[in-house]
Amino acid sequence: MNERNRETRPPRTKSRKRNKGNEKSVASPDACIRASRRMSNIERLKSFLHVFKRDDRVLIVIVADPDSMSSAMAVKRILARRVTEITIVHPNQIKRINNIAMRDFLKIPLQPLRGTKRDKYTKFILLDSQPTHRPEFGSISFDVVIDHHSVSQGWDARFVDIRPDYGATASMLTEYLRSANIKPSVALATALFYGIKVDTQNFTKMASHADILMFQYLFKRTNQQLLSKIENSDIRKSELKYFKIALDEMKTGKNRIYAHLGRVGNPDILVVVADFFTHVHDIGWVIISGQYGEKLIVIFRSDGYKKDAGKLAARVFGKIGAAGGHRQSARAEVSLKNLPETATKNFNSNTLRRLFLKHLS
Repeated sequence: MNERNRETRPPRTKSRKRNKGNEKSVASPDACIRASRRMSNIERLKSFLHVFKRDDRVLIVIVADPDSMSSAMAVKRILARRVTEITIVHPNQIKRINNIAMRDFLKIPLQPLRGTKRDKYTKFILLDSQPTHRPEFGSISFDVVIDHHSVSQGWDARFVDIRPDYGATASMLTEYLRSANIKPSVALATALFYGIKVDTQNFTKMASHADILMFQYLFKRTNQQLLSKIENSDIRKSELKYFKIALDEMKTGKNRIYAHLGRVGNPDILVVVADFFTHVHDIGWVIISGQYGEKLIVIFRSDGYKKDAGKLAARVFGKIGAAGGHRQSARAEVSLKNLPETATKNFNSNTLRRLFLKHLS
């Protein structure tokens, strides 16, 4: 999942057990995955469709981002005219401008999970996530789970398709569409194409051969002008001030840029500013911080050459907050009360730099 588009997930919690009436038809995720790997794409589609009946009312649950939104659109298309009702809901607040643009331009019908009357639905699908990934999922007995992240334990479902070797759930759902002989509309193809592009970070992250094949398949069906409008919707006018703050406050040295932006209204702007500074020639590290609520948020970017942003984040902040990521990108969130008292007073770019000096020697 791409940090610039993925809404932050709270810590994992255990999923509640399913209703007794469904127990005999479910299995552990590991057992389902082993069975699914032996299936062809067509067999997998048939097994998925076998879960549903004509009078079912289906609730699709996602943590809204490009990969999950496009996957939900695909599932809704596959189940159209096969069930009575399909609703897509999300527990997270959609704040990133790209995600809002995608939702609006592609007319994706989303509703908040909170306030949804779940008792009116007969089947529940979870896409691009797993039941233990968010506390809100613990009270839902999912019939279907389709995801591309590493499998978690402590839950079950009737149909499970988890493929950690895939770069995006959108690639998996494109295979489902092809197996069903459904040609995606321009809007659906554009959504799936963007979902794959975002979650593989333009194929700079791990991806499978299937991701590449599905990306190529969708390319000729994608509206590139519409895609460009979505991709270029990065910044609110009210957020332009943070670029000025970053340029005024930044400290440089030894091919590194440090900048503390003070209080921010949305932590996503820290990611945008950090990505902006990665375009500066001869810069190997970019470290941008800001205060959001009562937390210090730190965004890491590196060129990846003999560097690992995820490991650096864990070394500096792992013992006092949540920190981690990949070689080229990482994030840390630390409660201000966990920082040394000397660091919390008048925190600025120099303070930020001092926190890292002993780890970047």
